[in-house]
Amino acid sequence: MTIALDIYSIIGWIGMVFVIVSYIFYLTKKLKINYVLYHLLNFIGATGLAVSTFITQSWPALTLSLIFMGISVVYIIKILSLKPSYRELRAD
Repeated sequence: MTIALDIYSIIGWIGMVFVIVSYIFYLTKKLKINYVLYHLLNFIGATGLAVSTFITQSWPALTLSLIFMGISVVYIIKILSLKPSYRELRAD
């Protein structure tokens, strides 16, 4: 059981890194809020955190992660449904 918890902890740490990296990229203007990559990084990070918090039964943190995942999916769909010229995947 200890090995499984260690794997899930690593998944959670990796998820946390994705969320922090996306936020730093946003603050340093390497990514914009309307970039699919920004929301994809957040989605991947929130998914990793959701897996980890589910295993540890941290229900409030799991709920927050699921909300972040949902927000990311909504915005990815919204961005991809715009005209092709507005689908910016990465910074200039």
